[in-house]
Amino acid sequence: MAEVKLVGVNKFYGAQQALHGVNLDIADGEFVVFVGPSGCGKSTLLRSIAGLESISEGSVSIGGREVTALAPSERDVAMVFQSYALYPHMTVRENMDFGMKINNFTPADRERRIAEAARVLQLEPYLDRKPSQLSGGQRQRVAIGRAIVKQPKVFLFDEPLSNLDAKLRVQMRVELEALHSELKATMIYVTHDQVEAMTMADKIVVLNAGRIEQVGTPMELYHRPRTQFVAGFIGAPSMNFLDIRSEGGRIVCGETVIGTAAPVPGAVRLGIRPEHIGVTSPGAGEMNGKVVLRETLGGDAYLYVTTAAGRVVVRAEGDTALDHGSEVGLAMPPNRIHLFGADGLTLSSGGVQV
Repeated sequence: MAEVKLVGVNKFYGAQQALHGVNLDIADGEFVVFVGPSGCGKSTLLRSIAGLESISEGSVSIGGREVTALAPSERDVAMVFQSYALYPHMTVRENMDFGMKINNFTPADRERRIAEAARVLQLEPYLDRKPSQLSGGQRQRVAIGRAIVKQPKVFLFDEPLSNLDAKLRVQMRVELEALHSELKATMIYVTHDQVEAMTMADKIVVLNAGRIEQVGTPMELYHRPRTQFVAGFIGAPSMNFLDIRSEGGRIVCGETVIGTAAPVPGAVRLGIRPEHIGVTSPGAGEMNGKVVLRETLGGDAYLYVTTAAGRVVVRAEGDTALDHGSEVGLAMPPNRIHLFGADGLTLSSGGVQV
């Protein structure tokens, strides 16, 4: 078993606290993604699991064994870094073999593990090439292969795709998902890209300023965010937020009454995702506005609309005729509205009290 358990993990750098009481359970075989903005502590948390950072307080267990005081080499984990860190003078085969060789694996075992990793990662034609003869995606696969041959309990990935171009990132995401499916291994993956998190994870851990904001499946976080931070971070483009107040039993945004939504005590902000706003003719929706910008992405178009309550982003069909200067009505279904309190906590989500 390769479950990972963190209890009360704190990390200080002098007077600066980087991790705040992190408690987390990762099941055997899960693909878990740590996501959050730069500086939120996700890489520090990953390195603490690997043993590359010593924690100040708390405990780390892997496979039911406490490893808090153990060196990285004793934790039975393998880490893939953002930089490939391949030895340029060695072939692909030699790069994957190096760690096993210095740890006195038998030649037959080493060859078997290299052959299996090369098969899984489709590197068999490149085993005798050097890194300079490989593409960026191939180099990253070699770095992953170097981790696979160790056959660790847990794979740790620290933003491994950030150096790749957009098309290759998508390709490598698919390959990593296929790798997880084949190996059925526990994998922990760090990224600042919420699209990577949504598409790859069994479970997402959203971090903010060294604290866990929420843990859940991608769709749990999408439909039931516990905080405004999570609501705004998960989803692309980001959720729209509008300041609101309650008047006469109705929600009011600016000077606009959202007549279909019932007020919730303490709610000060309304959130709705771009894909959940309907575009209608002026006067036919809950709000009116004017399109000030259109971004066309093929099948979808994103309309930036100014309203009396503020600017919102709306997803429309890619071939919409609406463009700069178009007057529109905006329909805001009550079952798609999220309400937040002054403390940033979610009061209702999708029309349901939480």
